[in-house]
Formats: sequence, structure tokens, C-alpha cells
Amino acid sequence: MLATLVWSGAGAALDPGSLPWWGRTPAYAAIVVAGSSAVRTPIALWSGLVRERRWGFTTQRLPSWVADRAKAVGVNIVLTAMALLGLVGFAHALPGWWVAPAAAAFALATLLLSFVAPVVLEPLFNRYSPLQDATLAGELRRLAERAGVPIRDVLVQDTSRRTRKANAYVSGLARTRRVVVSDTLLELASPAEVRLVVAHELGHRRERHVLLGTLFAMTGAVTATVVVWALLGTRVGDPHQIPLVLLIGLGLALTSLPALTAISRRWERAADRYALELTDDRAAYATVFRRLAHTNLTDLDPPRLIYLVLFTHPTPPERLAAAG
Repeated sequence: MLATLVWSGAGAALDPGSLPWWGRTPAYAAIVVAGSSAVRTPIALWSGLVRERRWGFTTQRLPSWVADRAKAVGVNIVLTAMALLGLVGFAHALPGWWVAPAAAAFALATLLLSFVAPVVLEPLFNRYSPLQDATLAGELRRLAERAGVPIRDVLVQDTSRRTRKANAYVSGLARTRRVVVSDTLLELASPAEVRLVVAHELGHRRERHVLLGTLFAMTGAVTATVVVWALLGTRVGDPHQIPLVLLIGLGLALTSLPALTAISRRWERAADRYALELTDDRAAYATVFRRLAHTNLTDLDPPRLIYLVLFTHPTPPERLAAAG
């Protein structure tokens, strides 16, 4: 769709060219993002609801899925429009050297989003509450103290409202740091297995993976800005170039995907090792990864190319073998 808007008359037909640049930019950005999301909606519906129901995962109904989809598109429109308005604004204000302040601004915006997302964006889609099991909560707090990792909150996510899959993750920086455990994991796993999973998440914090991920994202924002500058120069000040800017960004994202997934798998292995060192519980380690593989129907032996490009985690057999 982006290519069609760039190299056909469709882009001119949708571009609100009568508006001043400061109104035209967010309006055209919203049109492009909304149109792209509409084009992707049928396959998103199949992969996110129809297929998930076929395999017994989803607990959502169509209205709930549509509401989530609408919220995601709305957030995407707002963030994309703001970013492109800033880009076009810098090109208008500083046509000869807009790349330097724009790159710095996008890097800072990426850092700010790392702080804001856990407390502003994530609650748009899920509800979070403190872990109510006082005994387990105390054990997890002591585990964090032993790890020397300052965690602000250990929260439970109401994952069961959407899926039967189980998961946990770490997000946020500084005052927004939190470990999040799905209610589905608490339901299916023993306390020892939950401790193992949380130890894995503490390993990410111990190894500074969230901070490093934020730095990678900031570097990516700067790199993308420089590439857009090299390819478009002052033409980026024309809002009609918005589809081309987004197409360049998409190309950069796809090109960097194998490297990013390789880094992610490396970090997951490091977190696995740390979880074993912290808990010294190989039985729980083996049990929980077998349980998660079974519950989530994980591909145990994916095609090599798919693994290298798309898999952010090692396969369960790899993780079990790593434990010796």
C-alpha cells in the first residue's frame, strides 16, 4: 500500500494538499496509517482471533478484539503523526541541517516512551494489580533482593481476558520498572516454577537488557533519521513524502530484524543462565519450560530461516540442553 501511494496517483488523491503543512502532515499521516491498518485487518483478524480460537487459545470475542484493534490503531496514528509533524517541522525550520536536531529529538522521544509506555500505553490494553499471594510475593521480593535488582513492582496481568497462553516480562526504566506475570502463569505453574520465571526476568534487569534495548531503539531512531536525510534531503519537508518516509522506515525495520532477533536470543540465554544461578533449581527450570512449550504450542524445531529472522527466544530444546 505504501508503494502504491508513493508511485501512483492514489497518493495525490488521498493527500489533503489544500491544508498548510502543519495541518496537512498529521492529517495525511493519519490517512496513511489508518488505510494501512485497514488493509492489514483481515489477516490480523485471522491470525489474532480465528486461528487462535481454532487452537483453543483465545478467550476473546469479536467485539473485544475490535476494541483492542481500534485502540492500537489509534495509538499508532497519534505517535506516527506526532513524529512526522516533528520531522517536517524541523525540515521547514532548518532546511540545511534539520537532520541533527531531528535525530536528537527522536532519540529523546524514544527514551521518554520507555518511561511512559508501562504506565500510559500498557494499561490501555490490560489491567494490572499487585500480586495478592502474600507468601509468593514475599519470596519474589526476597529473590529480587538477592539478585541486587531494584524492582518497583511485581504485578499480575489479566492475560486470561484474552488468551490461555502464559507469559511474563520486564518493562520500564527507573520509577516505572516492573516485572509482570500473567494470571495464566500463576494458574498453571507451581510457586517454584513462578520463582524460576521471575528469576529469568530479574536476569534481564541484572544484565541491563531493558536499558540496552532502549539504547538500541534510540540508535535506530538516529540511524533512520540519517537514512531519510541521505535519501530525501530537504524533500522531507513536503508532507506528500510521508508514504515514502514510512516505506523507508519499514525497509530499515525488516533489514535489521535478523540482527535484533539474534541479540534477543542471546539475551534470553543469558537470563536463563542467571535464573539457574539464582534459584539453583534445575527441576523447576526443566518443568516450567516444558510446561510453557506445551501450553503455548511452541514450535520445537522451526525452519532455520524462520528461526533466524523471527524467533526472539531459543527453542525449548535449546533451553533445556543449555541447562546441562
